[in-house]
Amino acid sequence: MSRYRGPRIKKVYRLGALPGLLQKYFKYRIGKDPNKKKLSYRTKSKEYRIRLQEKQKLRFHYGLTERQLVRYMHIAGKSKGSTGQVLLQLLEMRLDNILFRLNMALTIPAARQLVNHRHILVNGRIVDIPSYRCKPGDIITPKDNQRSKNLIFKFLKKKKIIIYLRKFPKHLHIVSKKKKSEAHVKQIIDREDVGLKIKEYLVIEYYSRQF
Repeated sequence: MSRYRGPRIKKVYRLGALPGLLQKYFKYRIGKDPNKKKLSYRTKSKEYRIRLQEKQKLRFHYGLTERQLVRYMHIAGKSKGSTGQVLLQLLEMRLDNILFRLNMALTIPAARQLVNHRHILVNGRIVDIPSYRCKPGDIITPKDNQRSKNLIFKFLKKKKIIIYLRKFPKHLHIVSKKKKSEAHVKQIIDREDVGLKIKEYLVIEYYSRQF
């Protein structure tokens, strides 16, 4: 699967905070904070740019290719309920994002690497597919060897690393907070617990004009 290997800080300057893509916290350059730009909705080009930026924000935060995001859009469109909310739920319930929200990895790409290298168990079985969709009742644990556990918990010892302050979501539960050795998925995530500030209706509008 293709991965984004370009400059990450440049993406954050253009799109805003992307905690899943960039692990370090930094102050925006003066005049470069995209959240402080006053964009006008008068022209079609600016409206398109706003929708495109929201779509790109979703893509780079979750580490998806355009084809993957389009596939999730088709699934969300065929599901019951709000298309935007279902889309966010599908992305948030991915295994790599669940590991990131559990603070078992600094970024979503780091969580994806843990899954690809077979360090994660779901319900006692090795899962090496980052896009695996977790369901309520799933139990997520590191592989039962010291190497896997060290890879997951090593960043907790690095006191100098400054990461985004993450609000622990209600749909996840850690049994042992000290060792963080077992996590349970209690329910489907609510919209208010999504870890990215995003206007999903603009993403839906973007794709509705593409198809």
